[in-house]
Amino acid sequence: MVNYYEMLTQDVRFVEGLNACMNCGVCTAICPAAEFYSYDPRKIVDMVQGENNEEIESLLKSETIWYCGECMSCKTRCPRGNTPALVVMALRTLSQKLGFFTESEKGRQQFAIKRTVGENIFKYGYCVASYAVSPEMHKEQGPIWEYILDHTKDVYERLGGQVNELGAGPLRKIPEDAKEELRNIFEVTGGTEFFKNIEKHSKKKAAEMGLEFKKEGLDNEYFIEVFTANNKKHHI
Repeated sequence: MVNYYEMLTQDVRFVEGLNACMNCGVCTAICPAAEFYSYDPRKIVDMVQGENNEEIESLLKSETIWYCGECMSCKTRCPRGNTPALVVMALRTLSQKLGFFTESEKGRQQFAIKRTVGENIFKYGYCVASYAVSPEMHKEQGPIWEYILDHTKDVYERLGGQVNELGAGPLRKIPEDAKEELRNIFEVTGGTEFFKNIEKHSKKKAAEMGLEFKKEGLDNEYFIEVFTANNKKHHI
């Protein structure tokens, strides 16, 4: 039988983040996410330290572990030296490794992050390349964003940038050898395999949901579903 608690103890963040919780609730009191979401870091730590396999699995499949913003406010206040945010990070990683992240709406968004931010790193050398952020997908940016995209070179030159050109400044072109080094770092540290795992489990979930899934790009039903879905049940 799989022992989820034992698997969590293999993560150094979990070891550093969980000492001995006494359920005082100070972490929840200071947590910004708890003001908006149905989220209680105290309960998460309490459930995990109980070492109950069923409860930990329910967390791994839940929306709850994806509400944390990793601000680390909890670390500064805990009288026992716990860091619930580190415990949540370990839970997220285990959820991704086991494929449980696809069981929740917020968890499934990991696929969208991989296809955008993750692949931007390899393609452009940036997590967020503004010229790759389409107005159609980010309507919250408003009409000014269309202007910036249509006049990218002019706008960034005013800021001292060299868009897609070698040199210093915002949106400068990242040399190919630097991007190759990034790819090598991901390969050595397991990041590449991690991305493949997200793709594998997302493809399986897309099939379960009867949605189109393509090997690359954003133009497929599953990505659009993951990117836009909101059941409106997350907030308090």
